[in-house]
Amino acid sequence: MSNSVSISQQISLFCSLIQARRFDDGTLRILESLLISRDVKSLLDVKRSLRDFMRHESLRVFREINGVSVDHKLLILEFFVRAFAITGDLESCLALRYEALVLRELNSAVDRQLHVSYQEWFTFAEKATENRFYAIANKACEKALACFQTSDILKTNDAEDMEAIRKVKRLKDLATVRASSQSGMLYIIEILWLCIKNNI
Repeated sequence: MSNSVSISQQISLFCSLIQARRFDDGTLRILESLLISRDVKSLLDVKRSLRDFMRHESLRVFREINGVSVDHKLLILEFFVRAFAITGDLESCLALRYEALVLRELNSAVDRQLHVSYQEWFTFAEKATENRFYAIANKACEKALACFQTSDILKTNDAEDMEAIRKVKRLKDLATVRASSQSGMLYIIEILWLCIKNNI
């Protein structure tokens, strides 16, 4: 009983910190402590409850931060990426990771430090493919290939660059084939990506 009360209090504390917009390591540590469960059923129940809360609350947060700086938006996105990773919500984690990369790319003309390399896009595409999010992997591969067309640093006649392009194209082809076999499925990652894109 006391154990149940303790977990309930911790959940309440975590939720209140999110609602107070405390996006820091201390809040993530509380989240991690919540997932040290005594049995499988309570762990699954806690994870489900936290995922539902964070999905709902994250969309509220992203609607609120329209006017803040890009750096601040990226910090908040990174917080939620880590939080969703802790709870095992891979769909939301990948959706927000993709959104962070897109946000950086959109603002890289103003701040070159935000530039997204082909390697970052490719690594993300590999991760998405490994976890069967083929549509988003395909988009990331397109972004990776675009890096070779626009970069002043990379020269496509270089043998190393040509091999990198071939690797990206192979992964894109794989993602395209696998995505077409799942055309009837709707992924939460697509829903989150669209919602966040419209509100950041």
